[in-house]
Order: sequence, then structure tokens, then C-alpha cells
Amino acid sequence: MASDAGQGISAIAGAEEAKAEGKATKKRNPPVPPKLPPGPRTPYELCDTFSPWDFPPSIPRSPKSRDLPEHSLPETDPAPYRERSSSLDPWLVVETWKYVDEVIDGATQYLEFYGAKALRDFATTVTMATPQLLFVDGTFAELAQEMADYIQVGDQVKPYLEQEQNEEALQIIVKASSFLNSAPEKDFTGAYNLLIHLVLQSKEPIKYLPAVCGNLMKPITSSPAHSFTLAANALSTIFNLIEPSSPLRFNVLMQIIRFIRQHGQFDLLKPRLKNLEGWFAEWDTDDEQQRKLYVEVSEAAAEAGDDEESYHYLIKALRTLGREEQEEITSEEAQELSLRAVRMAISSPTRFDFQDLRALPSVQALSDSHPVYSQLLDIFTEQDLEDYNDFRDEHEGWIEKEKLDHEKLQRKMRLLTFASLAASTPNREIPYANIAKALQIPAEEVEMWTIDVIRSKLVEGRLSQQQKVFLVHRTTYRVFGEKQWRELGTRVDQYKSIVDRLIGVVRKAQADVENQREREQQELERKLANAGISGSQGDRRRQQKPRTDEDD
Repeated sequence: MASDAGQGISAIAGAEEAKAEGKATKKRNPPVPPKLPPGPRTPYELCDTFSPWDFPPSIPRSPKSRDLPEHSLPETDPAPYRERSSSLDPWLVVETWKYVDEVIDGATQYLEFYGAKALRDFATTVTMATPQLLFVDGTFAELAQEMADYIQVGDQVKPYLEQEQNEEALQIIVKASSFLNSAPEKDFTGAYNLLIHLVLQSKEPIKYLPAVCGNLMKPITSSPAHSFTLAANALSTIFNLIEPSSPLRFNVLMQIIRFIRQHGQFDLLKPRLKNLEGWFAEWDTDDEQQRKLYVEVSEAAAEAGDDEESYHYLIKALRTLGREEQEEITSEEAQELSLRAVRMAISSPTRFDFQDLRALPSVQALSDSHPVYSQLLDIFTEQDLEDYNDFRDEHEGWIEKEKLDHEKLQRKMRLLTFASLAASTPNREIPYANIAKALQIPAEEVEMWTIDVIRSKLVEGRLSQQQKVFLVHRTTYRVFGEKQWRELGTRVDQYKSIVDRLIGVVRKAQADVENQREREQQELERKLANAGISGSQGDRRRQQKPRTDEDD
């Protein structure tokens, strides 16, 4: 028997059968926990799930809410439980624990009612590496028959189960499982948990998982308001219950990404993407599988308006193409992805470095298949505005035909041209007139464009309105090749000559100080010597002076 929060299918199906037959059942109903707000709720979120709830991965042991003093609850009315919050306020913590206790107690009582024994110690649950959200009791045949009866294919399945042909029975159940999308909301999660358990008991679950995931991609007609949450929880359960090292997780993850993309909830997926490389290593996925998943993530990010993430994963997809596999890098798929990356790179208002893109083998292959795009990429990589204008004249109407925004491209080329001008100016002072000429703008717009290029972090410096020059403090090289090495060598020689002159000035100053000190010392000694000679002569005069009566 599989249940969610103590609610199972057997009790529901039994009650419906008894009602249909008009007979009163003598079987006691299982204990029912207190009524909860509508919609699926989980006491905590799995560490690698894609559930939209904001609960922490694990919750430490806490006293039951009924044991807490009344003054521990806030006086203000609590926000609705389903409202997402960036922090857990006191009321939410208390209510969370109240619900957790109800889930554990209800599930334990339910299992005990049907003869199963479950541990009441909640600490046993929270210390599990991957918390098990399914409570199962019964043989495969019993559970399969129960599910078949619920989705109204019990008569078809029963003969196969009696002959122990479990795979054939499961095939019929999975084929009819789309019925669950119209099941009542309170039964949906428990029913899908049971279906997931049955599928994972199969020898070849890969035969049935596509159909189950496909059903979850479709709208849940019984609960349009909670359709996304219900399906997301079910997909997360499938992913988490599969062995972490199983390659089946890759297929489920692809379905989850498509589901997230379909509902425009990329923000829920984004934090989990940091685990992709580790998962690929654990599943031993090949380059083709990685490329497919990266492309799927890139498209999901693009549709969500996150161009940076989209470009990032598109580049990752292109890097899976082998440099030595000529057929692979010139394939239609590789060329299409490369063109998409080039268009995104040159159109992005914040991307000014194209070295990593141009170094990719599939992008380099565009010079043969799409030479115009390759030429345009070269212009944005290391050329200036004048070259871009010549390109437009040479390929008149091509930019408009390819649905590229000329205004954005021209603005970007002006910023890149400014960066090149700053990098190629040896004395680090650029007159306003030179900037206006290079950017092909009026002189009164120079300061505005200077501020824009500083905001783009291509150049650092300050304007001198009195001298009408821009003083460059730092600049970014667009490319760093042989030409840039030569410029760097020239500047190093200039710095060396400046340092040599400074050293000469310092040494000369030191020598002057030493000479001055010696002169002062000599002058002092001379004065002292002269003072000593004068004193001796005065003493002799006083000795030769005759005595008088006044001396007495």
C-alpha cells in the first residue's frame, strides 16, 4: 500500500465500492489526521529535488507544537501556509512542526491499521540520506490490482496477475495511467506514488518511465490551480527514488527540464544546475547526451529571458563537440548551434569578449559554411566601427535579412572601437577630437559615450573638460595576439626608460645630498679651527698687558 501523508487508495476505493453496492462496510476506516489546507505539502524538501517549496533539506528534532506554550506563537495572524517566504517566521516553524508530526503520526497509524509496523522516532526519518516519501505495504500483485481497480482496468489486469505476468499487467496499468490526471487532488499524490513504486519494481523501468513522465507533462484537469506543483512533486519523487548512480536519472532529468521550460519556471531549476557535472560523472554520460541536456537548459533559460545563462550553457554544449571529429563539428546540428551562439554573442549588450567563442572548432568551421557570419564575428572580435560600416556596405540588407538589430550592433561597435582606441594610445591621453572621429559622433556626444564605455568596464579613466582630453587609467584588450605583444613590449621599454631616468634622478639627488653634507662638514670644521686660533692669540695679549691699580 502506498500513501501520501496517511492518505491511501485502498480506503478510498473500498468506500466507493461499498457505496456502489449499497452495503455498509464493517471494516474500520484508518485514522485520519487533522484536515490540512488544499494542495500537496511536504515537511521538507529533498536535497536534489525540484519542488517549488522553500523548506530546508532536513529539520532537526523539535518538540511537538502542542507542548509549546501559548505565548510562543505570534499574536499577528499568520500568512497563508502556501505563501512562499524567504525566511521561516515563528508561526511557520511551529505550524511546520505541527504538520510534520501529523504526517508521521497519521502514516504510522495507517500502516499499523493494515498490519505494518513503523518506527515512531522521527529522527530515523531525518537522518536518511534521501528521505523516503513512500509508505508501501503489500505484494506487487496486491498493489498492482489496487491501482488497476482505481484507474478502471482491474478486469484486464487480473488474469495477468494471477499468472504472475507482472510486466504485462504493469504495461496495461501504465498505458491507462493518464486517468490519474483527472483524479481528485487529494488522491493525486498518493496514487502517483503507488504508480511510481510499481514502475520502479519492474525489471525494465525505462520502458514505462517515458509514459509516466509524459502524463505529468500534460495538464492535471482535476486541479488546474495546483497542476504545476502536483506534477513537479511527482517528477521529483521519480528522480529521487531512482538509484543516484543509475543512468535512468538522466532521462528523468531531461523530462524535468522540459517540464520546467514548459511552465516557465527556470528560476526553480537554476540552483540545481551546479550539480550537472557531478551527475554526468556519476551516470557516465557521453558527450552527445551532455550536449542534448545543455541545449535543453540553454533553451529553457532563453525562454525565461536569462540570456547570460542561455549563452553559458550553449557554449558548454559546443565544447562537447570533438576537435578531431571533422564530421561532427561540420554537422547540421553543430552549425546551427554555432550560428545561435554567434548571434547571441554579438547581440548581447554586456558581452565584449569573443575569444572563447571564436576558439571553438565548430565556430571556426563557419568560415566555410557561413562566411558572412564568420566575417562579422571577426569584426566584433578585433576590428572597429569603420570596418563594420564597410561590412554593411558590402553586404547591403544582409543584417536586416538575418533579423539582427543594426542599432544595437552599431552601439556595441562604438564601445569596442573606444576600447581599441584607448589601448592603442601610448601616452594615455585621448583628445576629444580623436574620440569623435573614431566613433563617428558629434563632439558634444563624446562625454556621453565616454561614460557609457566606463560603465561597460572596458576602460577606466577620467575626463578633463578644460584640456578636452580623456585620461586613460586602464583599458581592456579585445584580443591579445602578436600585435598586442609588440605593443606591450614597446610600453615595457617606455616604462623601463622612465624608470632608468627616475633612478638617475634619484642617484644624482643622493650624490648632491652627500656632496652638500661633505661641504657643510668641511665648513663646520673650518669654522671650528678658525675659532680655536683666535682664542689662543687673545690669551697671549691678555698675558702681555701690564698690571694697573684697577686690577687690584
